[in-house]
Amino acid sequence: MLLQRYKVSKPLDFEAVRILKGYLPEDSESSGFATLLRWSNIYYEEKSVKLITLPKEQVRVGVIQWQMRSTPNLETLMGSVEFFVDAMADYRADFVLFPEFFNAPLMALCDQRNLVEAIHKLATYTSAIIEQMSALAVSYNINIIAGSLPVVEGGELYNIAYLCRRDGSIQQQAKLHITPNEAKTWIMKGGNELQVFEVEGVKIGILICYDVEFPELSRLQAMEGMQVLFVPFWTDTKNGYLRVRHCAQARAIENECYVAISGSVGNLPDVENANIQYGQSAIFSPSDFSFPHDAIMAETVANTEMTLVCDLDLTKLEDLRKAGAVTNGLDRRTDLYDLQWKGGN
Repeated sequence: MLLQRYKVSKPLDFEAVRILKGYLPEDSESSGFATLLRWSNIYYEEKSVKLITLPKEQVRVGVIQWQMRSTPNLETLMGSVEFFVDAMADYRADFVLFPEFFNAPLMALCDQRNLVEAIHKLATYTSAIIEQMSALAVSYNINIIAGSLPVVEGGELYNIAYLCRRDGSIQQQAKLHITPNEAKTWIMKGGNELQVFEVEGVKIGILICYDVEFPELSRLQAMEGMQVLFVPFWTDTKNGYLRVRHCAQARAIENECYVAISGSVGNLPDVENANIQYGQSAIFSPSDFSFPHDAIMAETVANTEMTLVCDLDLTKLEDLRKAGAVTNGLDRRTDLYDLQWKGGN
């Protein structure tokens, strides 16, 4: 026995785990075998270490301007998703944002004669898409805002954005305000909860398309310390797009935060109610001396599939909120008016 051979003084302190074959082939006496031992140190005391999360000073954001194209199956769609996630991971982005209903090409596989049934059929792909996007977030070490996807819960249809963190966890934010077209054509319902997520020391919010046109929502998020607002959108015409864009720019200024918007481009001839797209993705900033003169950090070329990557300096937000040329947050007349959330969380 090895314990006897090496004259271990206190063999009872060790626990034999298993025999290792071919560990030392040249040792003829043991025929190359060895014994794996475990020693429990009775003097060791495990100490709990409290990790301190320091405020993050800079965050890198990637935005996908998604080309709508005919897609034969889910595998093809997810291949395109992985391509963009891989590209953003190569640039070491902390976040990557996809557009609202980026999975709409799969609706061409559904019966278009009944649009309610078609969107419900599209919703059956959502769990598989989110499962795969969560796996991509982990494997590529990047936080993914997975645009938004249709989801059926309790027999009702919702539009939900998913935050797939690179630690494998998943959170969600439902669209609260449903457009007249979504309500009429798809019988879609609005959610009832508004979230602010803390991701690696950064406080972010998500508002889906139409929601950014309601300033109360982002104000409530800003009151919780939101620094970056992500807005996945889908618009079919330029005037629809400009509503989203101008409102997003206003949200950045009035809430002293960054706002990233991501939309889709191209056409889907075989998909009713989502057949044309118009978009120009961008990242907006507050308007002050520390930021670009036009309050645009970066923007894409309209109606062209592409990406943008931008570094956002969070320390500038702190400086602005305390000592900017104007201080919107500090100067609110809460003695005259207030804002209160009455919903779920």
